[in-house]
Amino acid sequence: RGTVCGAVGVTGLLGVIACCVLPRWRVSAYTGSTNELVIFDGLWMSCVKQDTKQHCKVHNSTLDLPFDLQAAGPLTIISCVLSVISLFILFFDANFITCEQNKDARPKITLAAVGLQMAGLLVIIPVSWVAHTTVRDSYNPKLLNVLKRELGVCIYIGWAAGVLMILTGVLLCCLSRPRSSCSGGTTSYYSNRASAANNDVI
Repeated sequence: RGTVCGAVGVTGLLGVIACCVLPRWRVSAYTGSTNELVIFDGLWMSCVKQDTKQHCKVHNSTLDLPFDLQAAGPLTIISCVLSVISLFILFFDANFITCEQNKDARPKITLAAVGLQMAGLLVIIPVSWVAHTTVRDSYNPKLLNVLKRELGVCIYIGWAAGVLMILTGVLLCCLSRPRSSCSGGTTSYYSNRASAANNDVI
């Protein structure tokens, strides 16, 4: 069970990284008489694809972007960093895989679980914000068609990654609840009381 939780968390982290790096937050397509022009908007760059050729340009300043994309950049970066720290605590500090019921490891597991849940929220919030703005603008009759955009693949990747991170955090909270201790771990308090009671009876 610990390995499954770790694998789901790593998958969510990869989704957050892809969501942060790929310039696929918004997409717009224009069909001309001879060719089709597709524009991809990302957090750090924009790409233009014409036929089979694609050219990308890094943004000179994030201040040139809409406010929702400006906010999405720092939030996704914080989500990536928080995910990495939480998974590091889970795998290398909490000794979770070898002994998920070790009493000494439970606080660290809980800390990693809370961190993963926060990381999931920090990626769901910006992608939902950008999705809301994009859909709202697409139905705005006062906005020119050339300025309207569609949802890019990063929006869906961000939603999926956020759900996976939150799910991992919830599962970790459930698995770290006090139960019987595993082999090699510390003996539980209740086991000590039971042994003392048996000795008194004898």
